[in-house]
Amino acid sequence: MPDTITINNYKIEPGEHKEIQLNIARLPTYTNIDLPVHVFRSEEDGPTLLLTGGLHGDELNGIEIIRRMVSKDLLMPKKGSVIALPLVNVYGFIQNVRGLPDGKDINRSFPGVKGGSLARLLAHTLMNEIVPQIDYGIDFHTGGAARSNYPQVRCTLDVEKNKELGEAFGAPFVIHSSLIEKSFRKAAHKKGKHILVYEAGESTRFDEFGIQEGINGTLRLMKYLEMKDEAPEPLQETKTYRKTTWVRAKYAGLFRPKIELGDEVKKRQVLGHVNDPYGNEQFKFTCPHDGQVIGLNYAPVVHKGDALLHLAYE
Repeated sequence: MPDTITINNYKIEPGEHKEIQLNIARLPTYTNIDLPVHVFRSEEDGPTLLLTGGLHGDELNGIEIIRRMVSKDLLMPKKGSVIALPLVNVYGFIQNVRGLPDGKDINRSFPGVKGGSLARLLAHTLMNEIVPQIDYGIDFHTGGAARSNYPQVRCTLDVEKNKELGEAFGAPFVIHSSLIEKSFRKAAHKKGKHILVYEAGESTRFDEFGIQEGINGTLRLMKYLEMKDEAPEPLQETKTYRKTTWVRAKYAGLFRPKIELGDEVKKRQVLGHVNDPYGNEQFKFTCPHDGQVIGLNYAPVVHKGDALLHLAYE
C-alpha cells in the first residue's frame, strides 16, 4: 500500500476518508461533469480495492450496491484502501442509456486517449488517475434491456489469482470469461491488476436480490483480502462453469418460458414456447446441455434469432 494515494492532485493519507471530484468535461450547457471518487484508507498497510459502478449508464444495480455501501459506512477497511466510483458514466446515466453522447461504449474504449472521443477520454482518465493506485477491483454490471442475469462473477479462470478472487466473492456462479479487447478488465490486466466483473439483474431496474448479493460478495472478498474481519456467509455453494451458450429463438412470436432464472436444467428439457399471436401455432424449444440458467429474456415479443436464455454448462 502506498504511503499516499494521489488522485487529481489530491493526496489521501492513511486513516482518511475523502471524496474527490474528478473532472471529465462539460456538457454543451457548460455544466461541469465531475466523477465523485470515494477513498477510504486504513492506517494499517494492505491492498487497494477498486469498486466501479455505472460504466454503462443504464445499469443501475452496481450504482446502488456502491451507494449503499458508502452510505452504510461499510467500506472503511481494517487494512489497506478502498477506492469507490459509484457512477462512472454520468452522461449515460443522465440520458438513461448504455453509452455516451458520441454513441460509443466506454467498455470497448480502453485504454483510451486523452485527446480522443469522450468515451476514450473517460477511459484514459480511469487508466491514468485510478488504476495505477489499485491492486484488485470489482466492476459491477447488469444484463441488457429486458435480459436479466442471475448473480454471477465473470473472470478469467486461466489466471489463478482471478479464480481465487472469484471464488472468494462467493456469488452463486463463477463464469469463465476471456479478456475482451479494449475492455476495462483487459486494460487493467495488462497493468497487472485483477478485475472481477459482477453481473446481476437487468438494465434500468433494481434487482434487490442481486444488489444484496453484490454487497455481501464485496464484503466476502474484503474479508479474503484481510480488509474485514467478518462477512456474510454465501447463500449457496458457488458453482463454476467454463462454458456458456445463448439459446435463441428459431421462430418469431410470443415467448413464454417454463423455467426461471437460476434454474438447473437437463439436456432435451422443454425450456418454453414461442407462440404466434393468433393462437394457431406453438413452437417448443429444448435445452442443448445439462446446466443452469444464468440469463433470461423477459421481453415477450421475440424475433427469429433473438436470445431467449443464457445457459452455463460443462
